[in-house]
Amino acid sequence: MSIWFNKSITLNDIKDFGKETMANYLDMQWVEIGDDFLKLSMPVNEKTKQPYGILHGGASCALAETIGSVASALVIDLTKNICLGLEINANHIRSAKDGIVTGHCTPLHLGKTTHVWDIKIYDDNEKLICISRLTVAIFPKK
Repeated sequence: MSIWFNKSITLNDIKDFGKETMANYLDMQWVEIGDDFLKLSMPVNEKTKQPYGILHGGASCALAETIGSVASALVIDLTKNICLGLEINANHIRSAKDGIVTGHCTPLHLGKTTHVWDIKIYDDNEKLICISRLTVAIFPKK
């Protein structure tokens, strides 16, 4: 059973989320949407690396916040509500020096006023790079 507000949503429907934002600048790309998950990828390159030549932890957090926030937006009725990130944490498990990293986002809690998302980021070899949890607040539109 789909968790999305629009039960017939497709990857094509979300391809433009993030235009003219940090997600676009960091070259994030939507990869997959399922009944209860989203996947978003990002290259490990000069825009996302830190001075030691590995993926910047802030870039991992940007990927996690982007995918979790969009997931919340897809769950709610955007004509009545808005959603804003409330808290994010990240554990950086291993480094990535190149290639593509992909975030896999699933819900831990979908309440009326908060959502909590589990985001795991993997490298090209399916090795776990980062585990993040994002809490999103849901507010009525004014």
